[in-house]
Amino acid sequence: MPGGMGGMNQAAMLKQAQKMQQEMLRMQEEQENKTFSAQSGGGMVSATVNGKHELVELKVNPEAVDPEDVDMLADLVMAAVNEAIRQAVDTSEAEMSKITGGINIILAVSLNIATGYLGQLPLGHAGFMAVGAYAGGIFMKATPAAALLKEGNNAALIPYILAAIVISAIVAGIFGIIIGIPALRLRGDYLAIITLGFGEIIRVVLTNIDSVLGFDFTYGAAGLKRIPKFSSVTLVFICVVLSCFFIHTMMKSKHGRAILSIRDNEIASESVGVNTTYYKTMAFVFSAMLAGIAGCLYAGYLGSLYPSTFKFMKSIEILVIVVLGGMGSMLGSIVSATVLTVLPELLRSVADYRMVAYSLALVIMMIFRPKGLFGSYDFSMSRVLEKGLNFVFRPELRSRKEEQNDEQN
Repeated sequence: MPGGMGGMNQAAMLKQAQKMQQEMLRMQEEQENKTFSAQSGGGMVSATVNGKHELVELKVNPEAVDPEDVDMLADLVMAAVNEAIRQAVDTSEAEMSKITGGINIILAVSLNIATGYLGQLPLGHAGFMAVGAYAGGIFMKATPAAALLKEGNNAALIPYILAAIVISAIVAGIFGIIIGIPALRLRGDYLAIITLGFGEIIRVVLTNIDSVLGFDFTYGAAGLKRIPKFSSVTLVFICVVLSCFFIHTMMKSKHGRAILSIRDNEIASESVGVNTTYYKTMAFVFSAMLAGIAGCLYAGYLGSLYPSTFKFMKSIEILVIVVLGGMGSMLGSIVSATVLTVLPELLRSVADYRMVAYSLALVIMMIFRPKGLFGSYDFSMSRVLEKGLNFVFRPELRSRKEEQNDEQN
């Protein structure tokens, strides 16, 4: 029996090693397919490098360059190669920052619904992100999206992307209902603890469900790989705009006012006929659905998913973004997500002290702005238009305000 078990373990390890080797070859092939070109000396020398910063092609214009001038030729070649490598590095870093920042914005504004607008403290947001990521990733793997991406047929890819986003939102929303109905009966620390537990349960289930089902579904700790990389800066930007629009529209409606009344005084809201259970669940589910969409975009950007990514600290990172921007301020969440995405990259030059500087910035922020960057202030187009129109067409209001300021001074 021990020998049989050892043989089974050895076979499983061999199978896993083969999978990892295939994945490494695929990633290497993807990197080699990306090329970046640059010129030097006004087109006298052109160089092309791949995603691994390896020289792929070098062209020299024999009419413009003297082949006997070795020093000049070497300088031009080095300049062209360095410029191509710089383009490769800058392009990948800029694209990564934009996509990651957009995903963080969606996560922050979605959590702000439950924390800032509803006044609750859920700590399982990473779980909804994980559910949406795996739902979208599994769906996209089952479609011909990878072949369409390789062919460059983006038009035929759009229906699959929309379907993946919708599926991720629906699955995350279902989990939001399952978790929200019992969890939202609690308040404060108890709600935080139970949502934290649900988030960890989701991660553990994603890790071990394959052994229960008897076939590969999420691929456990080895990770769900070879997901078509469909996320782009344009797609993420559109999702960010639509997410903010739907949140803003909801909060300006009667449903949003009911949610805000629950935050201010739940007992008073219930006494005047507000169905607190319904609106708390609705806000929680809407928040979970947006987190699922962010997870789908995350899966489409990285191309591989691991349950360890969605640990408890991921939920804390999202909560820090919301608190730093100001609970109840969508504009604050957007600015905070952008700053906290860009700041670590700006501090890369001092990599040894990057986390120290990052933590120090948060501490200073909490000391001098305990309510966050924007507090509970939120952007209002009507308020901006009203101020602009009053400034142009009603100068008497402007003069009256100036007089009041002079009296106060």
